[in-house]
Amino acid sequence: MRAGAWAVLAVLHAAGASAADTGDGALTALRRTLEMPFHEALLAVIVDPDTTLAPFTTDGCSGGLSAAWDVAANLFPEFAAAHDGRPPWEDCCIDHDRRYHDAGGATEAAQSHDARLAADEDLRRCVVAAGNMRAGALADYYGVTEAQVRLAYGAVSDAMFNAVRFGGAPCSGLPWRWGYGYPGCFVLSE
Repeated sequence: MRAGAWAVLAVLHAAGASAADTGDGALTALRRTLEMPFHEALLAVIVDPDTTLAPFTTDGCSGGLSAAWDVAANLFPEFAAAHDGRPPWEDCCIDHDRRYHDAGGATEAAQSHDARLAADEDLRRCVVAAGNMRAGALADYYGVTEAQVRLAYGAVSDAMFNAVRFGGAPCSGLPWRWGYGYPGCFVLSE
C-alpha cells in the first residue's frame, strides 16, 4: 500500500475509534469525509462493466486471529475442547467477510460507507452476543465471574472493531479490504 494511504488510514482509525468511544458527531463526520474517496474509487470498479466479482473466500477471522487460535488449540487441547475446537466468534467473522466480499452489495459510495460501518458494528455486537451466550459455562470452566467473561468478550469485540476499521478500508491493497471480491483499486499515489 502506498505511504499516503497508510497516513489517511491511521487518521481514519484514530477518528473512528474516538467517535465510537465518545459518540462525537464531529469525529464521526470527519471519519466519513476521510473515508469517502476510498468508497468512490471502489464504486468506480464495481460499476465498470468489465468487473467480475471473484468467488467468496474466507480465512475465518482475519489478521491471523483464527490462525493464532488454531495454534493455541493445538498446544492446549483442554482449551480447544472448552471452546468446541474453534474461536467462539468465528461465525461472526465469516458473516463479516461475506459482507466485505461484495462491499455489502453497495451501488453508491455513501451506501458503501454506511454498509461497511454497519458490518463492523455488527461484528462487534456479534462477538459480545457470543460472550453473553457462553458467559455462564465459561465462568464455571475458568473459575471467574460471568461479568469477567463479558468484560473479556467486550475487550475482544472492541479490538476487532478497531482492527477492521483501521485495516479494512476499501482500495487499500490489503487482501481483507472492504470489497475484496472486486479487483483492487487505489486512491492515493506516491
